[in-house]
Amino acid sequence: MVDSIDKARDEFFSEAQEIIETYSRNLLAIDESLTGGHSDPTLVNEVFRAVHTLKGLAGLFGATAMGSLAHHLEDLLDDLRLGRAELTRAVLDLLFSSIDVFGKILEAERGGSEAAPQGLTNLLERLAQLAGHEEPEPAMVTDYELDPGMLAVLTEYEEHRLRSNLEQGLRLYRLRVKFDLATLDKALEEIKERAKRHGEIITYLPTGESSSIETIELDLLMASHDDLSMLIGSLASEHVIVEEVARKADLHGSPLSRGRSVRHEVSLPALSKPLGVPEENAEMALASPDRSLRSLTQTVRVDIRKLDRLMNIVGELAIVRSVLAKVADRVRTDGQPQLASELLRVHRNFERRLTEMQDGILEVRMVPLGQVFERLSRVVRQIGRELNKEIRFVITGAETEIDKLIVEELSDPLMHMIRNSIDHGIESAAERARVGKPNAGTIALNAFQKGNHVVIEIEDDGRGIDENALLQKALRLGKINLNEREELSREEILGLIFLPGVSTREVVDDVSGRGVGMDVVKTNISHLGGVIDVQSEPGIGTKMTITLPITLAIVSALLVKVGQDIFAMPLNSVSEALSFDGRGVRVVDGREVMTLRGQSLPLCRLARVLCLPEQDPRARKFVVVASVGSKRMGILVDYLIGQQDIVIKPLGKSLAHVRGFSGATELGDQRVGLVLDPAALIEEVLLSGENAREKGMRAHG
Repeated sequence: MVDSIDKARDEFFSEAQEIIETYSRNLLAIDESLTGGHSDPTLVNEVFRAVHTLKGLAGLFGATAMGSLAHHLEDLLDDLRLGRAELTRAVLDLLFSSIDVFGKILEAERGGSEAAPQGLTNLLERLAQLAGHEEPEPAMVTDYELDPGMLAVLTEYEEHRLRSNLEQGLRLYRLRVKFDLATLDKALEEIKERAKRHGEIITYLPTGESSSIETIELDLLMASHDDLSMLIGSLASEHVIVEEVARKADLHGSPLSRGRSVRHEVSLPALSKPLGVPEENAEMALASPDRSLRSLTQTVRVDIRKLDRLMNIVGELAIVRSVLAKVADRVRTDGQPQLASELLRVHRNFERRLTEMQDGILEVRMVPLGQVFERLSRVVRQIGRELNKEIRFVITGAETEIDKLIVEELSDPLMHMIRNSIDHGIESAAERARVGKPNAGTIALNAFQKGNHVVIEIEDDGRGIDENALLQKALRLGKINLNEREELSREEILGLIFLPGVSTREVVDDVSGRGVGMDVVKTNISHLGGVIDVQSEPGIGTKMTITLPITLAIVSALLVKVGQDIFAMPLNSVSEALSFDGRGVRVVDGREVMTLRGQSLPLCRLARVLCLPEQDPRARKFVVVASVGSKRMGILVDYLIGQQDIVIKPLGKSLAHVRGFSGATELGDQRVGLVLDPAALIEEVLLSGENAREKGMRAHG
């Protein structure tokens, strides 16, 4: 019983979060439509429906605070959608502020807190002040030759939209369409989308007439400024009749006023919402004795922790697969070729099924980055208004997929970077005008897959990073000394922005400039096995690039040996491995470097960095070329063992601070190997120098 209650609560939090995200998306769409000079009434109605659903969900689970807020919002949104209140920027700002409050309510509910979340009381008071608008004088819909049956089932909102369109002088049209029942939803949405270019579909209702049990006929009531001939040319086709609804006073006028109709036939893909009838009558309209009770949705919610457990099991099976291969090899060596052949056949079949299972679980874990990007749109809008800056936010690659756990950990780092771009990067309108830039600053967020990595770029067209100010701040804080200042490359100077406490802003405000953001961003990205690069040009803008692995659940790794110790290196960071004889190595700025295909490659002797006993320097070694983002480094090891799929286990709290390792893994023969973190090794060795890295490793060890 307790388990079922816990599952129900988890479902409540999951569904509530989805509804709030839908609510947020629609508010952003309304904001865009207002910017374009018009308000889309269907979006306002969608927002109303989301809040109405949330209120019902809150009541079902006894979430009093959430229900109270949803109830007040529902009253306001009902006034807005029925024309009793005006949708202004101030009202929209109030609706946006409710998203944060809903988030706080969810956190409080999850934590079992009974205290009212911060901001709730104030928001409820502001919403109450907007209540009580008078309804405008209605237009006379009875002046038109409309089907009484259709008028009888109009919802309050649909009746309001009908009156509103008539008050604006729009014409009324009736579209009679015939759809295949199997494709009803798709076809209906398609014709509604086509009709949107000419006006508004107010409602739709089954005619009750059909030539086949596999088809259905609907009457769609539409309001439009366009004339009948234009609508016929755009919408009429096979199985579609377009006719104008005449005024009763004009019924004895010319033939043109009676409502002309043209019939064509077209095969439209059909759609699936319970018939576009008013929501209150949808179930009644479709009810039939033989109607199926099966659910129409094929989606289930799965706790990510369950997928983690499944992935761990797959990892254990991968170890069994490796052991099975070794057993088959040993049996063949012992002179039993027939048994060895049978074992290898079983091993191959097992490997194929295991790969299918692994790919399937990984596919379930993958989610589009758009989940995070949509939340950032709201942050951009809010901060832009706080700082009185007009921001154009451009998103591309939102469909790029990445592991669900990585997506959740990305939210805060991306938000910090967007805040910095708006506050530090984008200039004021006056400053932009002086340098010939458009008033609206642009922030572009782009994502794409590159091999086994996902790359996320955040670029602005602002003032760029002041390198001299960055150097001066780092000097004052003692992060660098005067001698080091002269030796720093431009890339290393820009990299100072990731040091704790370093900021180019002298005046602290509530948005950024406290010097506590970018170092945290870099740390969080590193914990995800990624790296962050920065490029900037004065007066042109700044671009930050994050490179991340697609998943952290199960990875293919290259096993290497240093002395008697075995380490695993994720293959998504390995570009190649080659034999190393020590020739052609030179020292540049205190670092060992070799030439690989005409380019300099910094070297890292893993034994020296990890303070392990070094083997005979004359013995043959191997260099593993690791690359993360735009950085490359050669890692020297004693032996290459081979490739193996591994599941990375955390090191635990006591060893979590040790840099250079992302975890540990079982190797399948009762041994445990440490998993190297190439991104951390590259960062420490290249930016801090190998000597500094050695000291750091000894200190941690």
